Amino acid sequence: MAELDVLVAGQVARDLVLLVDEVPAAGGTAPVRRRRELLGGKGANQAVGAAQLGARVGLLGVLGADEVGDRLVEQARADGIDVGPVLRRPDTATALIVDLVDAGARWRYLEDIPEATLLTPDDVAGAADALRSARAVLVQLQQPASAALAAARTAREAGRLVVLDGAPADPAYADDLLAAADVLRADAREIELIIGDAPADAEGGLAAGRKLLRRGPSLLAVEVSGVGNAFVWPDGELFLPLADTPTVDSTGAGDAFVAALTVALLRGDALPAAARYSVAAAGATVGHPGGRPALTPAALRAQLDRLPPD
Repeated sequence: MAELDVLVAGQVARDLVLLVDEVPAAGGTAPVRRRRELLGGKGANQAVGAAQLGARVGLLGVLGADEVGDRLVEQARADGIDVGPVLRRPDTATALIVDLVDAGARWRYLEDIPEATLLTPDDVAGAADALRSARAVLVQLQQPASAALAAARTAREAGRLVVLDGAPADPAYADDLLAAADVLRADAREIELIIGDAPADAEGGLAAGRKLLRRGPSLLAVEVSGVGNAFVWPDGELFLPLADTPTVDSTGAGDAFVAALTVALLRGDALPAAARYSVAAAGATVGHPGGRPALTPAALRAQLDRLPPD
């Protein structure tokens, strides 16, 4: 395997996105205005985003040994993703996520994620060489905490940049995961799971970042729902309010955010610039249905122009 800039350890699934004007009540029906079928899951979305931003990306995740999995592997290859680390589980159906989005940009997920499509510590051990060779390892914490910790520790011990996205599925692993991380990105709900309170405003987001900074990571990116994003590092902090961006579906905004943040850190951007880049990537993703990013230079520039000046 050629040296990778980023190896993403996380969920891979078939995404079925359905746009409706209104979700029907029980016993009712509604016409679907638009339908998309995509390579999806948080891990795959992050890998696609990083590849669109020019990184050499690999994906460590699990698919069933079925026709759907075959199609998703081919799509990932077409996206420029190294699928060598992808595992194919026999007698397992590939995960399915249905994203139902109404005219008010409110989403509802229906998920069929067989346990066998989640990573195990043994899967991670089998991918140890890939984890050690990538410049950064992005660990998506919807995976079992034991597997996520194994991936983070393997990369950390090899001196790689370790980026965590989310909150651990098992809180008992939180301290060990945070100690193994260089970067943590978490949305408001995930922050509440980790520290007990969701931030309500800019100062709350910055305070949450300061608290978590003491637990291991050197950069925290904390969402304040409906308000913006707080960034905290040892000698600085920054709050970026949400830009006025028309939203069709917020699915995938966080995945684009963490992909862009990882790429910016790898290329040596100053932390305020990396923060702005990640927020711009999230903004560039909410204008279309589904979580698949579309991080073109024009889309990123348009979003950067919406942010407050440096």
